Amino acid sequence: MKRKNDESTMVNDIVSEVQNEELRRKEDRGDLSTLLSRASPFGNETGALANGEFEPIVNFNNPSPLANKRVLVVGAGGLGCEILKDLAMSHVPNVEVIDLDSIDVTNLNRQFLFRQHDVGSSKADVAAKFINNRCSWMNVKAHHGKIQDKDVSFYQSFDCIISGLDNIEARRWLNATVCGLVEVDDDGDISDFSTIIPIIDGGTEGFSGQARVILPRITSCFECTLDLFPPQKSFPLCTVAQTPRLPEHCIAYAFTLQWPKEFDRKLDTDSPEDMRWVFDKALERSKKYNISGVTYMLTMGVVKNIIPAVASTNAIVSAACVNETIKILTYCSQSLNTYMMYNGSAGVYSHTYTPEKKDDCPVCSSVVRKMTVSAKMSLNELIQQLREGDLRLKAPSITSATGTLYMQKPPFLEKQTRPNLDKALNELIEDGEELTVTDPTFSHTSIGVTMTFKDDDIIMNQ
Repeated sequence: MKRKNDESTMVNDIVSEVQNEELRRKEDRGDLSTLLSRASPFGNETGALANGEFEPIVNFNNPSPLANKRVLVVGAGGLGCEILKDLAMSHVPNVEVIDLDSIDVTNLNRQFLFRQHDVGSSKADVAAKFINNRCSWMNVKAHHGKIQDKDVSFYQSFDCIISGLDNIEARRWLNATVCGLVEVDDDGDISDFSTIIPIIDGGTEGFSGQARVILPRITSCFECTLDLFPPQKSFPLCTVAQTPRLPEHCIAYAFTLQWPKEFDRKLDTDSPEDMRWVFDKALERSKKYNISGVTYMLTMGVVKNIIPAVASTNAIVSAACVNETIKILTYCSQSLNTYMMYNGSAGVYSHTYTPEKKDDCPVCSSVVRKMTVSAKMSLNELIQQLREGDLRLKAPSITSATGTLYMQKPPFLEKQTRPNLDKALNELIEDGEELTVTDPTFSHTSIGVTMTFKDDDIIMNQ
């Protein structure tokens, strides 16, 4: 009996020693709770982009400073899956994710939260369910739909927003919406700093990627650096229809010209059946003109303007995004100031710099822009200039102090203001008059533009 007790005691001692050794290893290695419990000479307040003061956890019985923070992940694709995983591993429990897309079979090679049987299902729903089932401490809520369909109060409810979008226009809209939440006074200065919701923006393109910290109205915003993202490439319609030379021309022909002739509905770029139809038609046309290179992946890239993703790039950029999120939420270390570029095509290389705020940024500044134009320019020409110029607007509507010059929606108002399109500006406004421009790209934000007529035009009118 005594021998059995000795053996039992020995086993318990061994188990206890193993557990203690594991605990020692964990303490030596460190984890997030260890980091948050120790004073640091590199607290957020010591950095170039200080936005809070780090206070270490004193009592481990108290909840983690991350326990009550709410994080929104925008996009559940290649970056979004990695971001959700990193948030779960960092024990950020209260997360919501929004995405419009459905799962396609081509996503499965890198978007690891999805399986074959998930094809056709909502990305947001499946991703949230996977994380919740695998990580019991997580409470991820999914939203399937457009980010534009959510009210501003939805975005106001979060402590931090991580953007993993692959669409420039959607990133511009999100940036404008969150920047518009900041309360400012009549001079454009921030009046309530609690209304600032940080955006951590991530993006990848093949072996390159970037992560940046946007503090609305404090740092440069996404719109300030829009020049870093050239306009989407388009193909001349005559070339596409008559003299195709590239595989992209065949694909563009299939979805821009053939699809409308065959169907009365809009092409669903998230439907595998629709995309297969476009691919088949593009392949037929490529064979007719002896053009090689039409593949299903290229078809997806042309139609959805997608550049093939690399899983390792997604992992690196998402880790950087979540790392900055943890800093923002806990102030445990210095925040990135403000833009990190990663280039993996020539090795493991990254570069950090601080892009300057744009003085006349239509989103994060209150400056009224100035335009000098011909008095004989028509309103329609002005609208085209707003679309093709540095503002890169989508569907601008314009009002003056005396009334509405042109309104894109609703249809009855568009019809009522349509005759103004062919009128010269000097028939509609005075020299030096300020116009208000609104556009779907900028959500609830309007742009002030002062119109100045060229001197020669003014002399001729006199």
